[in-house]
Amino acid sequence: MNLQYLNAFYVTVQLNSISRAAKKLHLTQPGLSMQIQSLERELESTFLIRSNKGVELTEAGKILFEYANTILSMQNNIERDLKNLESDRKELLLGSCKAVGEYALPCSIYIYKQDFKDVNINFEINNTEDVVKNLLDRTINIGIVHGNIDADNIKTDKITTDRLLLVTPLPLIKDTISSDEFKKLPLIFREEGSGTRQTIKEALLQLDISIEDLNIIYELNSMEAIKTSVLSGKGISFIPELSIKRELRDGDLREIKVENLDIFSKFFIAYRKDYELVDYEKEFIKFIKSSKRGFVKNIEAASHYLEAALIFYTPFENTPS
Repeated sequence: MNLQYLNAFYVTVQLNSISRAAKKLHLTQPGLSMQIQSLERELESTFLIRSNKGVELTEAGKILFEYANTILSMQNNIERDLKNLESDRKELLLGSCKAVGEYALPCSIYIYKQDFKDVNINFEINNTEDVVKNLLDRTINIGIVHGNIDADNIKTDKITTDRLLLVTPLPLIKDTISSDEFKKLPLIFREEGSGTRQTIKEALLQLDISIEDLNIIYELNSMEAIKTSVLSGKGISFIPELSIKRELRDGDLREIKVENLDIFSKFFIAYRKDYELVDYEKEFIKFIKSSKRGFVKNIEAASHYLEAALIFYTPFENTPS
């Protein structure tokens, strides 16, 4: 398969326009069309249908587009790793779930960099499902995930546990509510693929409660966005205790206890079994599993450390172009 032609197809679908894709790829529109047609002839399928709204994927095109992202990312990763090998560059490719990445991890990066100043850190935050995907397609080499994962080529080690608290800024009528009362609350939830959502889902099953039984008013893909929404009175949600220590202390948020329900989030560091970790990656894993990692307990401290860590930060690209 010609990867140049595959990239032409991928960019065209991303931009939903032959003309915009041709401009981005520095091609003429006829030249771009010829590349896509050559790819279709090579694979004996039709992938795109032009319309007045742009381009439309055929069923074969949908399949190819799903694979294209992985194939092109792997091509970029191979070129990146070979370039780093030639230059002897040390690069820590790190991904994290949002529950840790948005709050606790920035200070750990800062502390690690004090002893490893020559290591460039590429750090991106996703939900757990995407962190695992990036590990498997070799976009990153080390991931921090919410919950233990079941993947053939992934090894995990537990690093910490944190409580998930159901919280609200509103005065509480009762300290504890029943499961039936809980079902009526206006809840804000994390999106599908989130480790936090999966942890809550599994805990609720112990009470014979399914996600469908709940009054979920909307979903967000960021714990910080959920925290902001809850603080502004838009709904009630489960939030990691480590991220709301100050708000609980100052009375800005109050815990709602549900009878017979205690939820604990477990976080793991993950890496591929078939990948040989280099020394500075082994040291990072050892460090993040130790008490020296310095996980902070509030967002102000996390922001302070993040600003310092950005001095050492290298922008992370994982989208094929």
